[in-house]
Amino acid sequence: MITLFATKLSAHGQRVEMLLKALDLEFAYQHVTREERSGSAFLALNPLGQIPILQDGNVTIADSNAILVYLAMRYDRENVWLPRTPEALASVQRWLSIAAGEIAHGLALARAIQQFGAENNLEEAQARSVRILEAMEIHLSNRLWLADEPGSETGRIGPTIADMACCGYVSTAAEAGIPLNPYVDVRGWLFRMEQQPFFEPIPPANSIVSRQLHC
Repeated sequence: MITLFATKLSAHGQRVEMLLKALDLEFAYQHVTREERSGSAFLALNPLGQIPILQDGNVTIADSNAILVYLAMRYDRENVWLPRTPEALASVQRWLSIAAGEIAHGLALARAIQQFGAENNLEEAQARSVRILEAMEIHLSNRLWLADEPGSETGRIGPTIADMACCGYVSTAAEAGIPLNPYVDVRGWLFRMEQQPFFEPIPPANSIVSRQLHC
């Protein structure tokens, strides 16, 4: 039995939930509050106290991108979500790194400051957000998906775990104080992601549901 420990407010949890659905895997969703993350039971699963965590039988994995790789390697027999060619695999890895780096320290951090009172430098986080969106706009100007080869039908791979890892905090950019209006190709890519049957939207931070989830 697979269990995902996460919260619906987190794009880190969202990306794992999307892959689980894309792979048509049955799983239990365990919402974890902020208080529970500092408890001994949760820290026994991940001493860093971070979500998400995946349990698959006797296997326990922390870190959203590590979970994506694990699920794709174990259950994606057609190599759809994690392509195995050297070029495509390198491209996917690059965007997983960007999701954990520029996006996490830009869009995700700015949203946490704006919406949830995280203590950090908002101006710097928003500047990083703009830089990565500008880079994504250039990258997506001749691609449909992040791991695609530029401007080539034969190099079109389709959505991968790279897109799953990056789309969540881009979709909530407005909550970070960053309008997406200038980024036409980023918005086109995000629209394509939102049309995928596995796409899982993140509740608005100011909704009643979100306030309940954040407790």
